[in-house]
Amino acid sequence: MMVKLSFIIVNYNVTQLLRNCLFSIQKYATGIEYEVIVIDNNSSDISWKNLISEFPDFHFIASATNDGFSKANNKAIQSAKGEYLLILNPDTELEGFYLKEILDFADSKPKFGCLGVRMHDAEGNFLPESKRSVPDMFNSFEKLFAGFKKNNSKSYYRNDIGEYDIAETEVITGAFFLIKKEVYHVVGGLDEKYFMYGEDIDICYTLLNHGFRNYYYGKASILHHKGESTVKDEVYLQRFYGAMQVFIDKYYKTQNPVQYSFLKAGLKLRHKIEKIKLK
Repeated sequence: MMVKLSFIIVNYNVTQLLRNCLFSIQKYATGIEYEVIVIDNNSSDISWKNLISEFPDFHFIASATNDGFSKANNKAIQSAKGEYLLILNPDTELEGFYLKEILDFADSKPKFGCLGVRMHDAEGNFLPESKRSVPDMFNSFEKLFAGFKKNNSKSYYRNDIGEYDIAETEVITGAFFLIKKEVYHVVGGLDEKYFMYGEDIDICYTLLNHGFRNYYYGKASILHHKGESTVKDEVYLQRFYGAMQVFIDKYYKTQNPVQYSFLKAGLKLRHKIEKIKLK
């Protein structure tokens, strides 16, 4: 059987959210040949195993260790048969019969890199990380310290692209990340130096550097229960700001030392501020 799309989902202690995600795939993934691969990242909550019998047509993998988001995705993708991969967060839900439309759009674009869709939270609020710029000195400062905006700098959250538009953008989110499997392997997959966070920015930037084009598809939307699967503690802060440090070390340290020094100082200061807030 020719598989058009492989859903790749990394689960970690969010069984009920994962169940809702899988139900949404069953409901809306029509008109295409697809497979679903779920990899559990050594959850302490083993109730996810009940889903194996609930969704007998889906493939479940149990990882013996939690090696992070990037490594788990790369492991699951080794067995994927689809022409396209859709990396999907377990705390998301599809909201329409748009997958064939999106795949047709991707097929029509030469040098197609990746595609993301409009995301909103449970209250219906649009999530601006649906469409972003590659971090640089100015938009990163805007992101880290709200209120700063250099007039001629492109917004970190690409506010020049409408919420419901279809447009090229630099960075989309790893919560819904569509890419051709062949292209994924060409650029080396997700960089496993990132445990979680930052890997989506990195692969988007890598795609651009290889001459591919990335897209935001605002006509389609998903519900993203943002943050409900993440405990905001010092471990979270270390992983989040550590991921940003990996990114600037990789792309700015030697290529642009001035921006590197600026970004490093900004990250360090913001990390300190967030740690104080936790106390």
